[in-house]
Order: sequence, then C-alpha cells, then structure tokens
Amino acid sequence: MPDTHQRRRGRLFVTLAAVAWSTAGLFQRELSVDVPTQLAGRALFAALGLLAYIAVSERGRVLEAFRAIGRGGIAIVVLLAVSSGSFLVALNHASVANVLFMQALAPIIAAALGSLLGESVATRTWIAMGVALTGVAVMVGGPGSASWLGQGLSLLMAVSFAATLVITRHRRDVSMAPATCLSQLIVFAAAAPFAHAADAGARDVLLLATLGICQIGLGLVFLTIGGRLIPAAEVALITLLEIVLGPLWVWLFLSERPAAATLVGGLVVLAAVLVQARSAVAPAVLP
Repeated sequence: MPDTHQRRRGRLFVTLAAVAWSTAGLFQRELSVDVPTQLAGRALFAALGLLAYIAVSERGRVLEAFRAIGRGGIAIVVLLAVSSGSFLVALNHASVANVLFMQALAPIIAAALGSLLGESVATRTWIAMGVALTGVAVMVGGPGSASWLGQGLSLLMAVSFAATLVITRHRRDVSMAPATCLSQLIVFAAAAPFAHAADAGARDVLLLATLGICQIGLGLVFLTIGGRLIPAAEVALITLLEIVLGPLWVWLFLSERPAAATLVGGLVVLAAVLVQARSAVAPAVLP
C-alpha cells in the first residue's frame, strides 16, 4: 500500500511539472519585448527562483551544492543553457506546436547518443526513431511549416536536451537544480548586453517572472520530488503531457492553429515516442 501511495504522489508531481512546462508558449506569446530581453528576463527570474529552492532544499549549504556538480554537472550547465536559450528563441520563429513536437524527439535522440557510449539500444527504439524522423520530415517539408531558423533552433534544443539526459543518466549523483541555475545565469549573461530592460512594462515583468519562477523553477521542483518516487521510464511517459498541452493552450486561448503538416508530423513523432516510452514503463508499473 505505501508503494502504491508513493507512485500516485510521484505521478501527481510529475504531471504538475509537465503542466508547468507546457505554459511556456502561452506566456511567451503575450510578451511585447524583444528576444534578448525575453531571454535575459526569463533567465534572471529562473536563476533567482532556483537559487531560493536550492537554499531551502540544501538547508543553506548552497556553495556545497554547486561545488558538488563536478565535470558532468558543468557539461549539463552548458547543454541546458543551449537548450533553454534555443527553446525561447525558437518560439519566436515557429509555432508552439512545432517547437514542442520537435522537443519530443529528445528521448529518442538520447537513446541514439547513449549507443555511442556503449549502451544497448533495443530494436524497438531504432524503429521508433525511424518513425519519428519521418514525422520530422513531414513537419519540415510540409506546406505552412516553420522557418528554417525556427526548425533549426528547435532541433538544436532537442539534441542539446537529449545530451543532457544521457549525462544525467550516467551521473545520477549530479543534482539538476544547481546545474539548471547556473545554466540560466549563462543565458542571462549572454543576453543581458543586448536586452532593453526599459522597454519592459509591469505586465512584461510579471510574465517573465512567471516564466522563470513558475514555468522553469516550479516545474523542476515538481520533477525533483516526483522523479524520486516513480521509475525514470514512467517519468518520461508522463512528461509527454507537455507536448500535448503546450499547443493546446495557445490554440484555446490565443487561437494559434498549427499548420496541418505540423500536426500530422508532430502526431507521428508523439506516437513513436509514446510507443517507446510505454514499452519501457510497462514492467515497472505492475503492482
């Protein structure tokens, strides 16, 4: 019974993380400031929120937490900075659906990258990868598709996040919270010289704070709690909700309708990842 209760709590917190992350496109679409200001503002609030979380969770041992990330953590810092930055910029050049469907490729790309490190990759995974790449081809080549810049940044985001997943899997002792905090400081340092803070009104500041503290920070907190209570494969399966909910929010509230090619290709990608994730989690969720 305790195990069942823990699994339910884990699923709830991971679901809340996916919901928090899925709001990125909705809030970003409401911003009126330029891209560098978006990047700098979101990163600054994210870093502050994550720093507060680290101080509480580590009971004040903040410096020790940052020192403990090691070389693997430094690699995660760089990769997360690339992933986070390219994600927000991509949203300015592609539909939310396009960016998030491309993000769904990350677990499959991670499996391929893992094979380079000697991990065995099941035949099912290679088949899923082939199907997913077909979906990407439809998204990229179909009528009404996003610009090449938007597509390229979305793919860069997926690859860099996939590499983060691989390193995290091999270095389970590295906490994602300090690494994520440092990654946002890098994004802030890179974007701040080009930002126009004076152009940000009270509404923009509130939106940027929501993106940084709630969308990134709170999502990570929920994932940190829930991810310890259920298997990693089940975490990957539940977080696919972000890919579904993100385009839905902007469709419902902002009337942003994805192109037909984006929907068709994205659903192919999502189906491939869903089959792969479901096959991985099935044995783990048996009572």
